Amino acid sequence: MKSILQSRKTAPSNEGNLPSDLDQALAIPFIEDLKQTKLSLLLDENHKFIKDMFQECSDVVVREFEIDPHIPALLLFVDGLTNTELLNDTMKSLMLIGGGETSIERIANVILPVSQTQISDNYGDLLTSVLGGDAALLVEGNAKAILLGIRGTEKRSVGEPETETVVRGPKEGFVESIRTNTSMIRRKLKTPRLKMKSMCVGKESNTNLVICYLDNLAMPSLVEEVVKRLEQIKIDAILESGMIEELIQDDAYSPFPQMQYTERPDVIASALLQGRVAILTDGTPFALIVPFVFIQIMQTSEDYYERFQISSLLRMLRYVFMFLSLTTPALYVAITTYHQALLPTTLMLSVAASREAIPFPAVVEAFIMEITFEALREAGIRLPKAVGSAVSILGALVVGQAAVQAGIVSAPMVIVVSITGIASFTIPRFNGAIAIRMLRFPILIAAAIFGFYGIFFSLMILIGHMANLRSFGVPYLSPVGPLSATDMKDVLIRAPWWQLRKRPEFMAIQDNTSQDDSLAKQIKKAGGLDGSSINHVHKANKEEQSNDSS
Repeated sequence: MKSILQSRKTAPSNEGNLPSDLDQALAIPFIEDLKQTKLSLLLDENHKFIKDMFQECSDVVVREFEIDPHIPALLLFVDGLTNTELLNDTMKSLMLIGGGETSIERIANVILPVSQTQISDNYGDLLTSVLGGDAALLVEGNAKAILLGIRGTEKRSVGEPETETVVRGPKEGFVESIRTNTSMIRRKLKTPRLKMKSMCVGKESNTNLVICYLDNLAMPSLVEEVVKRLEQIKIDAILESGMIEELIQDDAYSPFPQMQYTERPDVIASALLQGRVAILTDGTPFALIVPFVFIQIMQTSEDYYERFQISSLLRMLRYVFMFLSLTTPALYVAITTYHQALLPTTLMLSVAASREAIPFPAVVEAFIMEITFEALREAGIRLPKAVGSAVSILGALVVGQAAVQAGIVSAPMVIVVSITGIASFTIPRFNGAIAIRMLRFPILIAAAIFGFYGIFFSLMILIGHMANLRSFGVPYLSPVGPLSATDMKDVLIRAPWWQLRKRPEFMAIQDNTSQDDSLAKQIKKAGGLDGSSINHVHKANKEEQSNDSS
C-alpha cells in the first residue's frame, strides 16, 4: 500500500499512476486505504485496476461501451445488488441524448434521469458504493466517476416482530434493509429534527450504520460519545448488531445488558422522544438503543397502549415474578436445609416425606432440575417451530414425572423449578431474562452454604454491582438510585398519560417537557365529570339529532 501511495504522490495529480502489477494491486488491504488512491484520467488504467481488484468475482459486471463514437465509457455494478431494469433505462437515456457530452458533472446533472447521484474521485468511495448496490459510470478524460443510486436487492417484506409480540399496538417490525428501517422510523416521527447520521464499520464487510436522534432532545455529548465508540471499532466485519453491542458497552463482564435491542419502530420512536440515541445496522432487523437502564427490562411497548390500570397491574406482576425467578430455588434449598421451622408443621412433614427416599441433597436436586429445564428450553428454541413447543412441554412433563417416580428428585422440587421457569418467561426483555437465569445459580450455591444469609448477601452484592454500572454515563438503577421522585411514576406502575408531562429526569436532555400543562388540566377536568355535566352532554346530543332530522 505504501508503494501505491508513494507512486500516487510522485505522479502528476491529473494522471493517477495506477499499479500495473496484479500482486501490487491485491496488496491493498482494505477499502479505507483505497480512499487515498485517486482515479485516473485514462479509462484503460481505471479498467485495468478494477479488473485486477475484482479478479475471479463472477457477480461483478464491468461493461465497456461508447457514449458517442470515440467517447469510451465504463459501467461497473454487482449483479443481484443493482436494479438492472433502471440501469438499462439510464444507459439508454445516456446513449440517446448524451450528445457527445464528456463532462462528468454535466452528465450527472443534465443527462442522467437518476434522482440520486454522487461524484467520487477515489477508489474507496467508488468500491464502497458499488459493493453496496450502486452502479458506477466512468468516462474517458475524467478522473471522477458517477455513482448511480439504483439499488435493487431482494429483501424480506415487513411483518410482525417475532420477539416482541403485542396484543395491542403496531404489528410492523424492522427488516434487514437499513433504508426500509429508517423509513419506518421517519413515518413515526415526521419532523426535520430527526437526524440520521451514516457511518461505515468493518474493514472487510463495510457495514452501513445509521445513528438516529432528535437534535432538539438528545444531548450533543451523548451523540458524540456514540460516534466516538463506533469509530474506535477496528474489526474485519460487523454481521449483526450484537457485535456492536459487545464492542461499545460500558462493562463487558457484567451479566446485565447495558444496551437495549428491539425490532419495533415504535419502540425506537419512543426512545428518541426521551432523548436517547438509536443505532441501526444494515443486514439485521435489530436496532440498538442507548442509554439503557434496569427498569427498561421490565417495560413493554404495550404498557403505553393499554389503559394505565391494566399496565400498572401487569408491570407489578412482572416485578414479583422476576424476584421469584431469581430466588425461588435458593429459598427452597435454604428452607429445607437450614430453616425448616419457617414452614407450617403439616407442610414440613409433607416435604420431609417426599424427600425421604431422595439420595441427593436439595441443592443437587435443584441443579439437576434447573439444568434439565434449561436444556429443554434451549432444545425447544432450536427445533422447528412445528414441533419445538410440543417437544419442550412433553419433555418437561415426561422427564419430571419419570424423575419423581425413579426417586431422583422430589415432587416439591419439580413444582419449584416449574414456577421458576414460568416466572422467567414473564420478563419482557430476552437479554434481561437470560441475566436473571444466569444469576440464579450462584445465589443457589450461596443458599446451600449459608442459608438465608447467603441469599441476603448475594442480593446485596448484586444490587451493589448494579448501582456501580453505567450505560453511557447514566446510572443503571435510575431513577431508583439515585432517586428521582418525578420519574417514579413510570417504574413500578405506569401513571396516566396526563401525569407523564415530563421526560425522564435521570436522562440529560435538552427539553424536559413532553406535554403542555393545559392538556393535563383539560383531561383531569374531563375525568371528573359530574351528573349535571353528563346530562348536559346528553341533552346537546339529542338537540343535534333533532336538528338533523328536521
